[in-house]
Amino acid sequence: MHLIVFILVSYGLTQILCYGKIFDSIRPKTGKLGELFSCSMCTGFWVGVLLGVLDPFTGLFSLSTGVLDPILLGFLSSGTSYVLDKIVCDEGIQIQKRW
Repeated sequence: MHLIVFILVSYGLTQILCYGKIFDSIRPKTGKLGELFSCSMCTGFWVGVLLGVLDPFTGLFSLSTGVLDPILLGFLSSGTSYVLDKIVCDEGIQIQKRW
């Protein structure tokens, strides 16, 4: 259950950082940071690392116990945020056949 909560929190935070209107005025548009905040996979990685580092202080996930765990959680967050970003759009779930 903690893993599902982690995935949903990381996906939500990634979506807000990448697409949320509240950050339009301060979100970088160009350069390396602009690239970072336009990519759900890249932003998802750093969101996962941040959540992994903060995990011992929150008790929400109880996933991070080792030194490398935040990096591994970054990988998990990156992959799941990217996949969910490709499946869910503003109009709902999108399924496209590519053959």
